[in-house]
Amino acid sequence: MNLGDGALGGHPFVVAHRGASADRPEHTVAAYDLALREGADGVECDVRLTRDGHLVCVHDRKVDRTSDGTGLVSDMTLAQLAEFDYGGWHPGGGTGDTGLLTLEALVSMVLDWNRPVKLFVETKHPVRYGALVESKVLALLHRHGIASPASADLSRAVVMSFSAAAVWRIRRAAPMLPTVLLGDTSRYLGGSAATTVGATAVGPSIATLREHPELVDRAAAGGRALYCWTVDHYEDVSYCRDLGVAWVATNHPGRTKEWLRNGAVGPDGP
Repeated sequence: MNLGDGALGGHPFVVAHRGASADRPEHTVAAYDLALREGADGVECDVRLTRDGHLVCVHDRKVDRTSDGTGLVSDMTLAQLAEFDYGGWHPGGGTGDTGLLTLEALVSMVLDWNRPVKLFVETKHPVRYGALVESKVLALLHRHGIASPASADLSRAVVMSFSAAAVWRIRRAAPMLPTVLLGDTSRYLGGSAATTVGATAVGPSIATLREHPELVDRAAAGGRALYCWTVDHYEDVSYCRDLGVAWVATNHPGRTKEWLRNGAVGPDGP
C-alpha cells in the first residue's frame, strides 16, 4: 500500500499528531519524547522555513498561539525564534524540553530511537518561500540517508501536503519516498488529483472519511494507502480500524494504541 505494510493485525498504525500533543505542547521535544515512549508507530510534524533558511517544526504562520513571542516564522531567523518558549501556553508545558524544535533535531531523535518509527513531514502552503520548502526537506532527508529508500515499505520518512504541487515536487525528485496528498473533500482525494501527482496515499480528515467511507476502497483500488487525521475519540478509532485505514493521526497516541490493543473494548467496556 506504499506507506509501509498498512496495518498490523488489521489495526491501523498510530501516528502522533505534532507529538503527544494532548498531554505536552505540540512540536516540542517533550511532546515527541512522550509519543515515542507511548509506542507511537509514527510521528507527524509541520515544517516552515525561517528567514535564514532553517526548517522548524511550527504549524501556524505566526508563533503567537504556541509561544510567548509574536510574529511570522518566515520573518525571523532561527536565533530569534529560539528565544521564545513554546510550552507555557499548554497545561503540560512544565514537563520536559519545550524550546523551539528544528526538523534536523526531530529527524535525529526519531532515527536514534530504539525501534523503527516513521516520520511524517507536512509542508505548509501557500508560503513565502514556495518550492524551496520541499527542496530543503529533501536535502535534509538526503543528509540523513532516508530520502531514497529501497522501497516504500522500508522508508523511514513520508512527506505530506495539502498542496498537490508540493506532492508532485517530492515525487519527481524522490520517486521512492512515500507521499500523502492531504485534503478535506472526497472529490479531491478520490478523483484524479492523487493519480496525477503520483501520491502513494491520500489523507482525509475523520469528518470527510465518515461522510465518504468508500475512500478507503477507492484508495486501495489505486494502489494507495489511507492516512486519516485527527482521530482522537474511541468511536473514530474503532471506525477507522473497521474500515481498514492504514494510519491514524491522533493527539493521544498512548491511549489510541491501548484501545487498538484491546480490540473492541473501549474506554467504557465492550
